[in-house]
Formats: sequence, C-alpha cells, structure tokens
Amino acid sequence: MRKVIVAVVGRPNVGKSTLFNAIAGKKISIVEDTPGVTRDRIYAEASWLSHEFTLIDTGGIEPDSDDFLLREMRSQAELAIETADVIIFVTDVRTGLVDADFEVAAMLRKSKKPVVLCVNKVDSLEKFGNDVYEFYNLGLGEPFGVSSANRMGLGDMLDEVVKAFPARSEGENEKDAVKIALIGKPNVGKSSVINRLLGENRVIVSEIAGTTRDAIDTEIIHNGEHYIFIDTAGLRRKSRITDDIERYSVIRTVAAVERADICLVLIDAVQGVTEGDARIAGIAHESGKGVIIAVNKWDAIEKDDKTMQSFTKKLREKFAYVSYAEFLFISAVTGQRLPKIFDLVDIVRQNQMLRIPTGVLNEIMMKATAMKQPPSDKGKRLKLFYITQASVAPPTFVIFVNSKELMHFSYTRYIENQIREAFSFTGTPLRFIIRERGEE
Repeated sequence: MRKVIVAVVGRPNVGKSTLFNAIAGKKISIVEDTPGVTRDRIYAEASWLSHEFTLIDTGGIEPDSDDFLLREMRSQAELAIETADVIIFVTDVRTGLVDADFEVAAMLRKSKKPVVLCVNKVDSLEKFGNDVYEFYNLGLGEPFGVSSANRMGLGDMLDEVVKAFPARSEGENEKDAVKIALIGKPNVGKSSVINRLLGENRVIVSEIAGTTRDAIDTEIIHNGEHYIFIDTAGLRRKSRITDDIERYSVIRTVAAVERADICLVLIDAVQGVTEGDARIAGIAHESGKGVIIAVNKWDAIEKDDKTMQSFTKKLREKFAYVSYAEFLFISAVTGQRLPKIFDLVDIVRQNQMLRIPTGVLNEIMMKATAMKQPPSDKGKRLKLFYITQASVAPPTFVIFVNSKELMHFSYTRYIENQIREAFSFTGTPLRFIIRERGEE
C-alpha cells in the first residue's frame, strides 16, 4: 500500500517551508525571507496519529510571472498538485487576501483534489483570530488558523488533512504482481529498458495510467509471473541559475517509489557514477524499498578484463549506504543481461517478505553479544533482552533493551550485520526499532 502524498502549496513567502518543517518534525526545507528561496520540492516522511504520508514542499506559485525562476517554480508546483492526494493551501493572515491567493485557489479547484485551507502566521488569536474568517472568501471551505513558527493550531488542521485521505481500495492487493519503479537521471535509458523487455517477452497485458504525469505502468508476464514496471520521467540535473541550491525534480520519483515494491536505479555507464545517482537511490532507501542498481549502456564502454571489477568498486564506494543492493551491468540496445532483472527482482522480493522465527533471531542476538560486548557509559552497560520481527517489506525488527540511549547506531548496525550474515536479505533494507522494557 503506497503512502498518501500531501503537497504544501501557496504563493511565495506565506510560510510554506516553516509549516513543512513543523509537520515533518525536523528542519529540512530552507527557510529564508526571500521570494523563491524554496527553489524546488523537498519531501519528507511524516505522520499524524496513526496515518503515515509523504509530505511535498513546493516553491511559491507566482501566477503569470515573467521571471524565469518563478515560472519554473509554478510549473513544478502544478506537478505537485497533479500528483498529490491532498493539498494544503497556505495563505498569510498578516498580508490578508491578495489577488494571487484567488488565482491559486482557482487552480486548486480545477485540480478537483481535496484542499485544506491553512491561514498561517496566526501567532496571536487575540490579534489575528478574527482576520482568519476573511479567507472564507476563497470558497475552499473552513480556513484553519495556525502558527507554523510556534506550532499552534497544527493538530486541528492535520485532523482535517487525514480526513481527506483516499480510502484504501479493496482490490488494490488482488494482484500479486511485483511493482518495479525505474528511476534515474534523464537519458539513462529507462524507457528503452522497458521497450526492450517488452520486445523480448512479447506479452503486454495492459497499459495502466500512472499517478504521475508522463508515467506509464506496463505489465509484463515473464515465465508465468506478473511484473508491473513503472516508468518515470528523469530527474533534472542541477540548474545553473540556483548556485549552490540543488533543484532536483524529485516528485515523479517520490510518487513512483511510493507505489513500487522494488526500485531499479539506472546509471549511465558512459557518464559514470555521480552524486545525483546516489541521491536518487537514497529516495528508494529512505522509503524502505528493495534496491537493484543497473548500469545501462554497458555495450558503449571499452572494456578489458578488469573494467567491470573497477566499476563495481566505484559503485560500492558511492552506494556504501545501500550495501545490500544488487548490481547489474546491462544494455537496453543489445539486450545484454536484461533477463537477469527478473531473476534479481524475484530474489529481492523473497528477501523483502522473509520472516525469521523469534527463537532464531534471539539465538543470533545472543551469539552476537557474546562475540562483541554491548557498549557502556558511566558504569551502565547496555543489555539486549529480546528481539522479534514486527513486519516485512521492509523486514522490521524490534529490540528490547534496558536503555535506548546506550543502543548506539554502530551497535545496531553490528546486530544488522549478524542477521544479514545468517540470512543475507540481499536487495532489501532492514529496519530496527529500539524499545525499553514495558514500552509499547
């Protein structure tokens, strides 16, 4: 089940990034009192009560602007609106209603998406409370007065947001087809890979409209098994006009990753491995999806007996944080190793769904603690009492300890490595939740 996507939109300088940070619970967006400083969408995983969702921040919408940057931000915000399930429309109580607010509201009505109207910067109810009612004139329903900076009024607004979440479709999980999102920079050959796979398999069940613009889901049958490939438009390269602020267009990838089980990260063999490739793979990793890294255009590389070994070394260095990922060298032009994609997808999916008995897990943990003593601080030593697997896709484990503060990241990674040594879990991240005794 993919996560709901919530987009935060509005004209420049109404406090969208501050609201985004308040909901996400951490400072992710760049917050600065300069028009257009949020130069691109920034996304984060967020939750309210028992509802988890993906939050998208956008650049300010400046209707009919002649400024290139603001026009570009407008088009990106429109894409965010098109992709989102629910929209938070942010306005500014201090400036009051302006013409641009009405134009943005008209754009949102055309989208036919659920809209929650947020009136920001209500730092004092006595001073600004009555001014909130002016925003009923936008015709978008009840305005919610909030102060993003002081985190006031967010609860009522988020209650309204989650009310608008789409209901889970009963038929959503009827098919057992594995969903594979092809993600990567522009021109790495995502569509070419799918076309070649289609040409070799000769079975097209259906073409299904995706949830993002320019995305098509293609179902392929291979050896009697169903696979759905989600093709996405490429992420844009860093733009010169933004200086040191990165403007990767991530929304298509975020939406595709949320819908996928496994991500096939395509890299251009001719260009080599770049920081952009690592960031794109990071989207899949952070979402807990299976990861396969495929180096395309391998036919265009001059090779000797050490070329693949050298390239693999570079991949492992650049993708050290996804050390569990599988690597594959392919060519969409010649079809080289393309059938191997299905084999790796099957392996990764099996590992994503693998459950380990609690007794076996605790035996692994006991041996691990015997080989490497848990850390201590100020005379107090970490004790690991119990481990159990809570869920799959990704495999998630709960470890009960005497003190969460003593459970350093490095020791959690050590326990993870011991589990991987026993069961591999190739291609899938593992998640660990640390709990103290008596904690839910």
